[in-house]
Amino acid sequence: MEALLQQSRSMCPFLKKTSATTMRMLSTSSASPKGGMMSNLQVLARRCPVMGKAMAVQSARSPMAGGVAAAMRAYHSKANLHTTPQQQAQPIEYTHVKENAPIQSMAAASPTYETVSSGVPGPRPAVPEVAKFDYDAFYQNELDKKHKDKSYRYFNNINRLAQEFPRAHMSSRDERVTVWCSNDYLGMGRNQKVLKTMHETLDVYGAGAGGTRNISGHNQHAVALEATLAKLHSKEAALVFSSCYVANDATLATLGSKFPNCVILSDNMNHASMIQGIRHSGAKKIIFKHNDVADLEAKLATLPSEIPKIIAFESVYSMCGSIGPIAEICDLAEKYGAITFLDEVHAVGMYGPHGAGVAEHLDFEAHATGNPRGTVQDRIDIITGTLGKAYGCVGGYIAGSAKMVDAIRSLAPGFIFTTSLPPATMAGARAAIEYQTEHQNDRTLQQLHTRALKSDLLEADIPVIPNPSHIVPILVGNAELAKKASDLLLEEHGIYVQAINYPTVPVGQERLRITPTPGHTAELRSELVSALEHVWNTLDLKRTSDWATEGGFIGVGDEAAAAVEPIWTDEQLGLDKVKSMQTGLGSKEKQRYGDFSQAAQAIAIAA
Repeated sequence: MEALLQQSRSMCPFLKKTSATTMRMLSTSSASPKGGMMSNLQVLARRCPVMGKAMAVQSARSPMAGGVAAAMRAYHSKANLHTTPQQQAQPIEYTHVKENAPIQSMAAASPTYETVSSGVPGPRPAVPEVAKFDYDAFYQNELDKKHKDKSYRYFNNINRLAQEFPRAHMSSRDERVTVWCSNDYLGMGRNQKVLKTMHETLDVYGAGAGGTRNISGHNQHAVALEATLAKLHSKEAALVFSSCYVANDATLATLGSKFPNCVILSDNMNHASMIQGIRHSGAKKIIFKHNDVADLEAKLATLPSEIPKIIAFESVYSMCGSIGPIAEICDLAEKYGAITFLDEVHAVGMYGPHGAGVAEHLDFEAHATGNPRGTVQDRIDIITGTLGKAYGCVGGYIAGSAKMVDAIRSLAPGFIFTTSLPPATMAGARAAIEYQTEHQNDRTLQQLHTRALKSDLLEADIPVIPNPSHIVPILVGNAELAKKASDLLLEEHGIYVQAINYPTVPVGQERLRITPTPGHTAELRSELVSALEHVWNTLDLKRTSDWATEGGFIGVGDEAAAAVEPIWTDEQLGLDKVKSMQTGLGSKEKQRYGDFSQAAQAIAIAA
């Protein structure tokens, strides 16, 4: 091309004014107005009375061998045959092409008709149709499958009311419902200290963070929040993410991809965020049976001792309410040279004397007296949690050693390239953590309400999946019926409980998931149990006794199964004080306090 350009400059006014760089830019192909691909240089060449004819001749001889270079060769050999002496003596007018002129604008200036071999302008030949992927058909097919297996997800317009917690309104402000499935377990979304802090921060620092932490989103609110989280879990450092989904995904993906020959061992009921992080890591994955320490050890024993290993698991499994064997897993990690990755998302704020989670709760007295060293929580390498559930705000985090946190901060794309949480959100989250660190009343009431509801449902023969936590999962066992049960509760009783189906839970284990809060009083509890009775009778759903006749299923109706004791003991809840108090109550006091749980609530509120 360069040689041809040099030979052509003495004869062509266009080439005299155009640099080689511009020529190379013009040679880039683009879509022509009539379809097909054509370089911008070809577009201009076809407008030239000399080059246009030369290109037409070349194309007629060999349609596949056209192009500007071939036409230039034809131009040199036959230029005098295509021009008269007068044409050769007169300069040819060209549209001036500026250096760095936009290619798109040049293409737009191309003619809608091209010169064919006869030299007579005519329409370009039609471009043949090619097979294209039908995107809309793909979307529709995937949606049809969700509708067919009854796992399609519907979203209800639920607007929680801060001043009427746990009440909400639907699309109309006058249409009130009671929310029984919120993950705002302690009602911190309306806590006055949190709201006041957020209002003040919003007024001073505005709505958004302004960018990623590295660019302009790092501020005093992030520093203070991370220091508070590190202190909460008795760790050296913490790092805040936009959500705990991102925290889990980014941390596992980063460690799994950076550790050489890493193997990640994952509980088979782990959250989707952990599963996704493991996939993104590219590391070898080994799945162990849910909460099965023997199966985990058998799998650890097959791995070389020198390779890095991560054991990923949860403290509270949110859809069934089971509790992970944290201490036993720590023992195995130390024995086989692994590190532990514990998701405390559904436990932070809910367990322990300060609300740090189940790992703290297991050594309740030690943490209550400020002696965390050597505890189960101290043995965990990486703890992840959320600010969007029991703390009532939004965001996620990791906590652990300073070097680990700094490595994730420096290497994880999910952190580096994500805009920071707004200042008001971080300030509010910090206020929520500090409040729950200093007060145990909300945790106590939540546990008492959970115990009371489970007891009432057991008495009503409603099938609750047994567990030691604050989750109340009610087994339905059919996706379509679970959706109908949810709809009936909402439409006829003004009670919102979302149906849970695949892929959140396995097919055949569909359920309603209920989460009592401190605001769900005895009156609301009575309304819920009555509504569930009506739904179960209307839809003829299986009761606990029905599951028992079939031999039991996932703990429901399993008469051979051992009784499940709550992780919160009577002593930790202060129920021992209530028992001694009730012994000395007079008739008026008994009338005032009513049943045992109400008396316990009175003690908790007064504490």
